[in-house]
Amino acid sequence: MNLMLTRKQQEIFDFLIQNQDTFRHPPTLEEVCTGIGVKSRGSLHAHIKALIEANLIEAPERKQRGIRLTEYAKQLICGSDNQGSLPFVGTIAAGRPIEAVETISYIAIPEQLKTQKPCYVLKIKGDSMIEQGIFDGDWVIIEQRSHARNGEIVVALVNKSEATLKFIEQYPHETLLIPANAKMEAMRFKPEQVEIQGVLVGQMRSYSNH
Repeated sequence: MNLMLTRKQQEIFDFLIQNQDTFRHPPTLEEVCTGIGVKSRGSLHAHIKALIEANLIEAPERKQRGIRLTEYAKQLICGSDNQGSLPFVGTIAAGRPIEAVETISYIAIPEQLKTQKPCYVLKIKGDSMIEQGIFDGDWVIIEQRSHARNGEIVVALVNKSEATLKFIEQYPHETLLIPANAKMEAMRFKPEQVEIQGVLVGQMRSYSNH
């Protein structure tokens, strides 16, 4: 089963997925704008309409506050109608935005490599984590959450634009993103510059040349 979404629609959808547990109530349009760094609500209306038409978010009602995921969308995230499969959403390379795939596909994942929480799959591009055994072309399974313990490997979004897979160390005054490659140095940021978008829970590798 595939979803045909533009990058901005995917960004909105990902924000709603990743922040299901963050908001006490479903987020408003203003909160979504703030969350994805868009200044104008007007520019989001067409994308929201497209997501409603794709049956991923519910059409708003007067009594209803905020933007809600449909049950269909939740099933897609949990992979409940894709037995043993998870969505492959794109490629992650250090210092670049995640290269989202135009069409989300599903990859069969052994139960041992994922958790009971919503997960997704990324493909690694680069060698910043090679000393941890994570190589260019590997597939990683990421559990969606916005928090992590120090020492965990996370998908981190820096300045709302650049994504990277690194070890994380968090302190009151700074956040460190640490590669597993002796040729590279740790990156230092203010805590507010770094958003955690998930934590590594599994990994796969293909030995084919295709």
